[in-house]
Amino acid sequence: MENGSRPILKQKGPYTYRFRYLPKQNITENPDSTLSYFLPNIARFEPDLSIGPENDTFTIINLAVVSAPVLYPNTFVQAMLNVWMKSSKSLMLQNRTVNELLWGYEDPFLKKIPFPIESKVGIFLPFNETFDGIYTVYNGKDDIKKTALIHSYKNKSTLSYWEGPCDMVNGTDGASFPPFVKKDDMLHLFSSDICRSIYAEFDSDQVVKGIPLYRFIVPPGAFASPLVNPDNICFCLEKTISKNCTLAGAMDISTCKEGKPVVVTLPHFLYASEEILEHIEGMHPNKQEHMTYLDVEPTTGFTLQFAKRLQINLVVRPAPKITALQKVEFPFIFPILWLNETAVIDETKAEFFRSKVTNKIKLLHLLEAVLIVFGAVLFLGFLASYLICRAQKDK
Repeated sequence: MENGSRPILKQKGPYTYRFRYLPKQNITENPDSTLSYFLPNIARFEPDLSIGPENDTFTIINLAVVSAPVLYPNTFVQAMLNVWMKSSKSLMLQNRTVNELLWGYEDPFLKKIPFPIESKVGIFLPFNETFDGIYTVYNGKDDIKKTALIHSYKNKSTLSYWEGPCDMVNGTDGASFPPFVKKDDMLHLFSSDICRSIYAEFDSDQVVKGIPLYRFIVPPGAFASPLVNPDNICFCLEKTISKNCTLAGAMDISTCKEGKPVVVTLPHFLYASEEILEHIEGMHPNKQEHMTYLDVEPTTGFTLQFAKRLQINLVVRPAPKITALQKVEFPFIFPILWLNETAVIDETKAEFFRSKVTNKIKLLHLLEAVLIVFGAVLFLGFLASYLICRAQKDK
């Protein structure tokens, strides 16, 4: 930090939380063949699945210091902010516990500001005991191909964050898709975490607890440079970091984070351009460990296993008027943490699903095979009888 050298990062973890384990709430059937619901936000720490307690301390980027010059670009305001930073002894880096980093802490620099301002900061603040939504989705009654597709999110079909088609709310919430999924389908899903819709393509066949599934993965094209995938041009808001929208793998979501310089990527900058990686040491992207996938049962369209991987980063910018950032020579992306949100159907529900769906499909396929064989035998029998009768008639 003193010499302006590259940050050297080391991965620690996991710190595990039980998440999305509560059912959808306030489910309401609407007269237009849709239904509405909220997703409850609750995270419960699981110490037995974590490498340490929530009070483990880390050296990490100072969220308030790094965000300040982006939120307040005026040089006079930055000079004033610098006074309060110095009086609170706030630097570019800080030591924080896992609990503080995730769920919030009182920032000493923000507390020094003599104006009404929220002084509590955290990556997921606020989260617990809040709700995501309202989601309104089609129930499939009028058109089975629309089952579970989102009609609106927070009563709107657009997000007001992006331009053109990128701003549309497309697909489902990822828990299920319209039935009769094919391998050549492109599955669209909306994620409020990254403030956009995204898509997944077929990757491989999987079997989970005796249930045959199709694995769909989020491909490199979803995060590709607009030079490779022109459809991504309307997601490119940060021209400096992306080198005028020519780099891949990082998406600026500051517009949906109240202007804070938040950038989302895949973990360890998977699929990102080399220029993004060169300002940080310690990144080791690995497709199997860091990709996002959904394992979907093709007949029902239910997602029975998934892994959503996402990395949260802050953009660090030069700020000559702020002492703590004077050594920063150019903007770069500083990773904070990455998430591995996973789920799989439990054994009780898997047994129920096998009895109601999988086994009956297998029985249907067996019946089809038996009928085909029976039909073939009958056909051969009738053909043989015909040939014998024909031969006797000729004699």
